[in-house]
Amino acid sequence: MSKKILQKLELTWIGKGNEPKLEPRILIEDPNKSFGDPKSENMLIHGDNLLALKALEENYSGAVKCIYIDPPYNTGQAFKHYDDGLEHSLWLNLMYQRINILYKLLKKDGVLFINLDEMEHAYCKVVCDEIFGRQNYIGDLIWQKRKGGGNDSRYFAIDHDYILVYAKSKDKLVHKVKWRVSQNEEYLKRYKEIDDNGDRYYWDTIARDGLQNPIPVSVVCPDGFILTINSQKAQDTIEKGLKDGTIRLIKGRNGWTLHHRVYMPEGQVLRSILTEIGTNKTAGDEIKELFGSDNTFDYPKPESLISKILELTTKKGDLVIDSFLGSGTTAAVAHKMKRKWIGIELGEHATTHCLPRMQQVVSGKDKGGISEAVNWKGGGGFKFYTLAPSLVQKDKYGTEIINPQYNANMLAAAMAKQEGFRYLPDENNYWKQGMSSEKDFIFTTTQFVTVAMLDKLTEELKPGESLLVCCKSFAKGCANRHTNITIKKIPQMLLGRCEFGKDDYSFNIVNLPHNDDTDIEIEDSEESEAPKTEKKTKAKKQKDDDTQSSLF
Repeated sequence: MSKKILQKLELTWIGKGNEPKLEPRILIEDPNKSFGDPKSENMLIHGDNLLALKALEENYSGAVKCIYIDPPYNTGQAFKHYDDGLEHSLWLNLMYQRINILYKLLKKDGVLFINLDEMEHAYCKVVCDEIFGRQNYIGDLIWQKRKGGGNDSRYFAIDHDYILVYAKSKDKLVHKVKWRVSQNEEYLKRYKEIDDNGDRYYWDTIARDGLQNPIPVSVVCPDGFILTINSQKAQDTIEKGLKDGTIRLIKGRNGWTLHHRVYMPEGQVLRSILTEIGTNKTAGDEIKELFGSDNTFDYPKPESLISKILELTTKKGDLVIDSFLGSGTTAAVAHKMKRKWIGIELGEHATTHCLPRMQQVVSGKDKGGISEAVNWKGGGGFKFYTLAPSLVQKDKYGTEIINPQYNANMLAAAMAKQEGFRYLPDENNYWKQGMSSEKDFIFTTTQFVTVAMLDKLTEELKPGESLLVCCKSFAKGCANRHTNITIKKIPQMLLGRCEFGKDDYSFNIVNLPHNDDTDIEIEDSEESEAPKTEKKTKAKKQKDDDTQSSLF
């Protein structure tokens, strides 16, 4: 009997399957850039977005309701030195690793939106099919990004972007409520009354000529006029409706008309073609209003586009992530709509655009975008984070050592993350720095660990509790001394586990094949429509314990 061979349909490219093992970095708050409510959970992260997503993975897996990203479009300007196959491979590797982590961060009913143009839309869809499952593809939103003008094509001017939409799970049991967006002002005018249950309804004409299979009916009006109409409703249905109030006779300028009461849901189902929610020019004007004409940003997205997406999929208090934050639009809109948010940006605009923009939002000085529509007056806050430097580095002799920039608290937080523990220092027990369960703890120390120290620790452990001790060195006899204590030496315990020392994963292709006769120059390149770049950032030397605000 032959075995059935299962084959998987997938897209392949140079470098796929050779993804690096990412170092789970800690995040360090910069209190000088944090703003507003000190208890805020909102996060603005400046650093490589792949490493930042990895840093969030442990604490935020399954916690995010909506993710919107506006990644590099791969227009060709960023890859002018590469051939076509390598060009696509660079872009696909950039996206594949990030979408994998984004998928993990989404809640079961979470949704991912990816804003792209025609260059990589189809390729990205196949990548998402592999990660999310083709059955969880919801469809594309078509956003009209410009109106009129432009002659940038030999064949036709492309006026739209695609927004790929994927659900973590498309199951109807997960998404019990239909996606609806609030009515516009004109549509709301049609609402006439609200019943005892709070349901809105309006009166719609039911008698129209030209209906299929119309039924002639007659109604005696209050002034004696006999109204004869062609209706799809039967005579007895209309008479019953007139008695119970669900059908009404209304006299207007053109005489008597017959109407029936139609209940309206709180919002309309969104149409897939978005034509009246702002363009790139709209967004550009919003940026100029915030920062002035000299501080612009290429190809921003209008706040109304993001608000439509958030209105569709989230409610107040839900968590929203944008890992290609750009000028900060997603964070600004999420904040104004009272959603929690995390924004990640590697480029310099994390501080030139995102930071001052969010300060204006929190202070209430931002009056543009959707501010008036949502009655935004200011409030809330956010914390500004940077990625910690790599935990392990080589000294001048080539020996791998713990990065000297790490102080005791940073080291404890980093080791907790490395070992899968949640960093939660106990106020009463110095050695309870983190926990993976109610009875499993981790303790990291730079001291030389002696047998006496371990004996003391085991006396403090309660029945059923266990402890992992991470240290630079320990005395002979410590290993295996106690069954409820495991001791490991750092950095040796970490070597080979992940890729240390790399701060930029903008493009990550290993051992690329090339023709020796062809001059292919691999350099730092733009990662956007142009020139929304992600530049290398040097890790700053961390402050001492007394100035350090918080670790994540």
